[in-house]
Amino acid sequence: MRSDRFTSLVVLCFVFGGPFVIVDSFPRDEVRALLNFKEAIYDDPLVFLSNWNALDADPCHWPGLSCSFAGDRVVKINITGSSLRGFLAPELGRITYLQELILHGNNLLGIIPKELGSLKFLKVLDLGMNQLTGPIPPELGNLTSIQKMNLQSNGLTGRLPPELGNLKYLQELRLDRNKLQGTLPSTNNSATKSDMHGMYPSSANLTGFCQFSQLKVADFSYNFFVGSIPKCLGNLPSTSFQGNCLQNKDPYQRNATQCALYGSTPPAKSHQTNNSRHRPADDTSNHQGSSKPGWLLALEIATGTMVGSLFIVAGLTALQRCNSKSSLINPWKKPASEKDRMTVYIDSEMLKDVTRFTRQELEVACEDFSNIIGSSPDSLVYKGTMKGGPEIAVISLCVKEEHWTGYLELYFQKEVADLARLNHDNAGKLLGYCRESNPFTRMLVFEYASNGTLYEHLHYGEGCQFSWTRRMKIVLGIARGLKYLHTELEPPFTISELNSSAIYLTDEFSPKLVDFESWKTILARSEKNSDSIANQGDICVLPNSMEERHLDVQGNVHAFGVLLLEIISGRPPHCKDKGCLVEWAKEYLDLPEVMSYVVDPELKHFRFDDLKVICEVVQLCIDPDPSKRPSMQELSSFLESRIDTSISAELKASSLAWAELALSSS
Repeated sequence: MRSDRFTSLVVLCFVFGGPFVIVDSFPRDEVRALLNFKEAIYDDPLVFLSNWNALDADPCHWPGLSCSFAGDRVVKINITGSSLRGFLAPELGRITYLQELILHGNNLLGIIPKELGSLKFLKVLDLGMNQLTGPIPPELGNLTSIQKMNLQSNGLTGRLPPELGNLKYLQELRLDRNKLQGTLPSTNNSATKSDMHGMYPSSANLTGFCQFSQLKVADFSYNFFVGSIPKCLGNLPSTSFQGNCLQNKDPYQRNATQCALYGSTPPAKSHQTNNSRHRPADDTSNHQGSSKPGWLLALEIATGTMVGSLFIVAGLTALQRCNSKSSLINPWKKPASEKDRMTVYIDSEMLKDVTRFTRQELEVACEDFSNIIGSSPDSLVYKGTMKGGPEIAVISLCVKEEHWTGYLELYFQKEVADLARLNHDNAGKLLGYCRESNPFTRMLVFEYASNGTLYEHLHYGEGCQFSWTRRMKIVLGIARGLKYLHTELEPPFTISELNSSAIYLTDEFSPKLVDFESWKTILARSEKNSDSIANQGDICVLPNSMEERHLDVQGNVHAFGVLLLEIISGRPPHCKDKGCLVEWAKEYLDLPEVMSYVVDPELKHFRFDDLKVICEVVQLCIDPDPSKRPSMQELSSFLESRIDTSISAELKASSLAWAELALSSS
C-alpha cells in the first residue's frame, strides 16, 4: 500500500513538477544574454521588447523568439523592421544552439561582435538594412553551419575576411551597399596572406571564395572592391559586381574620382607581383641564400635577434600603457567604478577628420566661459574667438559625469560625425568638438553667426530692418539649405526642430540652419532607456520635443511651411491669445482679396506676386497627408523661379528702397 502511495506521489511530482523542471533547466546564461541584447537597445518605438521580462525565466514566449521542441533552448531570433535602435550585444554569442539570427531592417549601430562566430549551429545571419559600421569580423568564418548571410545596406568597411571561404555550406551571401574595399579573395595563396597580414590572426585557415561549393546567390555590388572578378564567381550575374572599382569593362563601375576618394585605386602590376612569388626563381634565391659565408649568416642572425628584441620591448611597453589606461566597456553599460574613464568608439575612423579642441583652448576663446549668449535647460551657449581664427559658438552639454553612460558617449560621437559632414553656405558649420574627462566636458564648436537668430529679429527686432526683399532672401536661403540637407547628402539630414530659433543669421542676413536640438535627443534617450541614470532631476531636460531625428523629411517640409508664415506675418507659431499660426492663416491663404492680411503690419511695402507664391507653397507644405507634400528640391526650384530678389525688384516694391539700399551698403 505504501509502495502504491509512493508511486502515485512520484507520478504527481512528475506531472505537476515537469513544467517547472523545464523552466529551471533553461540556461540562465542564455536568458541573461537575451536581456543583455534588450539592454543594448536604447530606442524601441514599437515597444517590441516590452514583454522581455527579467522575472520570466522562460523566454520561449517572448516576442520574436522561437525555442526548440523541448522548450529548453532558443533556436531563432527574428525581429524584422521594428525600428530598434541600439547595439548588438556580444552576449548573443552565448546562445549556443541559435540557428537563425534575423534583425533585418532596424537601426542597429556599432560593429558586428566577433562573438557571433561562436554560434556553431547558426544557419541564417541577417543583419541587412541597418547602420552597422567597422570591418566584418574574420570570426564569422567559424560559422560552419551557415547557409545564408545578409549584411547588405550597412556602413561596413575594410577588406573581406578570406575566412568567409570556410563557409562550405553557404548558399546565399549579400554584402552589397556597404563601403568594403580590397580584392575579392579567391584562393589560399601567399599574396592573400600578405595582404591580410596584421588584420587577421596568422594562424587562421585562410581560404578564398573559390572554396564555396553551394553558393547560389551572391551580391558584392556598390562597394569599393578592386582587382578582377575571380573566375570561380563567373557564374554570378554582372549586377552582383556593379558599382565597384573592379578592373573590367562593365560600364556600371564607379568612376576614378569615387574610387580614389575611398583609396580604392586598382593596384598597379598586381598580377605580376603575385606571379613572381610562385615562379621557380624563388628556389634559386633560396639556394643562393644557403651558400652564404658563415660570418654573413651569423651577422644576419644577430641583427634579426636585435630587431626581434626591440619589437618585444615595444610590444611590452604598449601593453603596459594600455593596462594603465581604462579598459573598453560595453557601450550600453555604466562602468563598474565611477573612476573608470570611458574610451568607447563606434568606429575608430568616425571622428578622424573632425577637429578636437581642448577645454583650455575653448576656455581662453570664450573668456573663461563667462561670455554666455544663450541657454536652455539642456545646454549653455558661449561666444568666443579662437586665437588668430574665427568667432565661434560653443554649445556645452548640461549633464553630470555620473550620468554619462557608454551609450551616451557612442551617441555623442555619432552626432558629431553627422554634423561634421555638413558643408553648405546655408548650413551651420561644425568646426570641431571637445571631449575631456577632467573636468567632464562634452561640447560642440560651431562657426559663429553674428546676427543672432531669425526668431529674435522677427519678434524682438526693429521692423524696418526686415524689408520684404530681405525676408524673401532669407526664405530662399532656408529653402536651399533644406534642399542640400534632404537631397544632396547620403544619408539625408533633417533638422530635429525646424523653427525660427534654429535659423542663425550672418552679417549679411544670410540664413544658416543649425541643429542644436540633438542634445535633447541624447538626454531624452538616456532618461528613457538607461537604468543607470537616476530620475532625480539632476539632468535638466525639457519634457517636450524629445523625439529623435528619424530622418523626418516630411516633418521638415511641414515646418518649412509654418516658418514661411512666421516670416511674412511676424507672428510666432503659437500664441496664447491668437492660437496656432497655421489655423489663423488658413482663412486668408487662398483668397486673393484677403491674402494681404497675412503680411506683417510692420511692413509698409511688399510684392503681391511674391505673397501669392509664398501662400501657395505654404498650402503645399502643410497638407495633412505627408505623401502629398512636395520635396524641398521641388519647392526650392519653384521659389527660385518665381521670386525676384534683385535690386530692381526691390526698387519697384518700395519708394524708400533707395534709402534702405544706402543704409544696408554703409
